[in-house]
Amino acid sequence: MFGAVAVGRTEITGLLEGEDVLRTAAACRAMGARIERVGEGRWTVEGVGVGGLGEPAGVLDLGNSGTSTRLLLGLVATHDITAFFTGDASLCRRPMARVTTPLSQMGARFVTRSGERLPLAVVGAKSPLPITYRVPVASAQVKSAVLLAGLNTPGETTVIEPVATRDHSETMLRHFGATVTVTPADGGGTRITLAGQPELKGRDVVVPRDPSSAAFPLVAALIVPGAKLHLPGIGINPLRAGLIKTLQEMGAAIALDNRRIEGGEPVADLTAGAGALSGIEVPAERAPTMIDEYPVLAVAAAFARGRTVMRGLAELKVKESNRLAAIARGLEANGVKLTMGEDSLIVEGSGGAPPPGGGLVETHMDHRIAMAFLMLGLASRAPVRIDDGSFIDTSFPGFVALMNGLGARIARAPAP
Repeated sequence: MFGAVAVGRTEITGLLEGEDVLRTAAACRAMGARIERVGEGRWTVEGVGVGGLGEPAGVLDLGNSGTSTRLLLGLVATHDITAFFTGDASLCRRPMARVTTPLSQMGARFVTRSGERLPLAVVGAKSPLPITYRVPVASAQVKSAVLLAGLNTPGETTVIEPVATRDHSETMLRHFGATVTVTPADGGGTRITLAGQPELKGRDVVVPRDPSSAAFPLVAALIVPGAKLHLPGIGINPLRAGLIKTLQEMGAAIALDNRRIEGGEPVADLTAGAGALSGIEVPAERAPTMIDEYPVLAVAAAFARGRTVMRGLAELKVKESNRLAAIARGLEANGVKLTMGEDSLIVEGSGGAPPPGGGLVETHMDHRIAMAFLMLGLASRAPVRIDDGSFIDTSFPGFVALMNGLGARIARAPAP
């Protein structure tokens, strides 16, 4: 997205070629950017400059990607164009009011289904207005959508968030030449301000390996007896590394070596091995740093001694599925005791022994639920089945082949 509104060429290496990324590239092409795959994980983007996006001829189909949809809505909202957005059945159930509300304040207009859901039309602002927006619930997606809208807006656009969320957008904006300042907010929280209408310039980008994808083999290495795994070059941005910190507090043997900066982001080589885990209470304020990792953390908690208490999970209800409920039902189907609250989950560990397993998990078209419960099945007493894994490629193409290459036995179940 940043390359699409920069001047000149952006060269990207290490790109995760998942369905979400491919849909994003297609949408940016439809609005005038020239985007080409030149090798495995290597892409070039010839941008149109800030304010240069053109009106797409067709509907922008973002598949299963809520992140792509919300961020692109921000990018389009301050261009004088009309665009239509849709997605798969799961994405069309997800509410978009969290971004349409601030973007409407900047001058964009939206026509949506009931509940502010896709499909929707956005009519971009002819004369966008800068705003100061206090995010009601910490959300990196909402913050990034407003900042992207601020690119083509005169003056300063400011987002105030109650708790610091992942800051990849701010880092990338600076890398492309924008001026972004981050200061403490009056009354608590963080104030992020973007100077509007910069001239972004194409840059080389090296993408760190994704900690959310690494979470699945990482947890597998902790729960499968005798396992040991080396994961090189994983992003360890403090605002994304909550899972690693939590697992270490549970007693996980995870070492972070060769810490360095790549593409403006901190990375390290991770080594993990099987061992005893103990239940802990995870601080609610840590949730923004690991919100996508709670499904696989719940799986790790099922193998621990004692109970693991997770709070501040309201955001899980508006992911690809109601992830909080999906985690709870999946654990129950596999013999794991738990208590679910409005924004909390308490998992009763199996005392270090494998949980029963043997259940069928409804994934609700959610790739992270699917991958998390496949990891449960690697070490439970009986195999775990999921109802559908076809959408795992949304975020992790080649997941099954990679895990089987490490020694897992994941296979399509025979038809009944």
